[in-house]
Amino acid sequence: MKAKTIQTELRVKRKQWITPHYIRVFLTGEDIEQFANTTIGVNNKILIPPKGVKKIFFPTFDYEKGEWIHPQEDVRPVVRTYTHRGINLQTKEIWIDFVAHGEEGPASAWAISAKEGDVLGVLMRDGKTELFPLTDNYVLVGDATGIPVLAAILEQLPPNTKATCILEVHDKDDEQSLTSKADLELIWLHNDHPQKGSLLAELIQHINLPEQRRFAYVAAEYTTVKAIRNYLRSDKQWQREELYAYSYWKAGVAEDQSTSDRRKEKEE
Repeated sequence: MKAKTIQTELRVKRKQWITPHYIRVFLTGEDIEQFANTTIGVNNKILIPPKGVKKIFFPTFDYEKGEWIHPQEDVRPVVRTYTHRGINLQTKEIWIDFVAHGEEGPASAWAISAKEGDVLGVLMRDGKTELFPLTDNYVLVGDATGIPVLAAILEQLPPNTKATCILEVHDKDDEQSLTSKADLELIWLHNDHPQKGSLLAELIQHINLPEQRRFAYVAAEYTTVKAIRNYLRSDKQWQREELYAYSYWKAGVAEDQSTSDRRKEKEE
């Protein structure tokens, strides 16, 4: 049976600058209950309307032709992949975290200027998803774009597990307060020019990695993810089921232009 897809137009209720380069946007709407059976940390699609457009024009699927029908250009939203970071059914809110890196990206620009009442479309598969298998040792690695999913994993790890989490952000002011019941070693790296490269792939080669009953989750830029995957699989002999790696972006390339490369890397 095909999974149900949640499709809804939400409104900005409030927003919070978590750090100088991180914005949490709280969204509300009449259909928030649809998200009750989803998993915090799972990806969703956000639909950002063009400036001046006050509603979301969703694509529709033509089952006879077997293809998506997109709205006309002047009302067509920009689609980007983000992470479902939290839900509160009592206050009818979900929230999504955005890296604020100026006006060059449509999602960053939208979040920076977002105000109460602004609309955002959300598409998400209904149903629970397993973010990680149960084991004893976890290695979590990510840049600023990976913090939402890695923070969600940390919050869900059971006691009596060990986790090493390496996160790369702009500077010390962008370090967040993260919580976990696991025995956690949290390592912060600072990088004020992430488009020019990352130190994550180098650092992971200098930490003590678990030898057994282990799982790694990597969420970062395409080149970094590929390098870390190759190191763990080829050099350290990690098995496919011991590693999940996902690239949220590719340096110098917009998300919709890098989708095929990033999907191929995920499947390797």
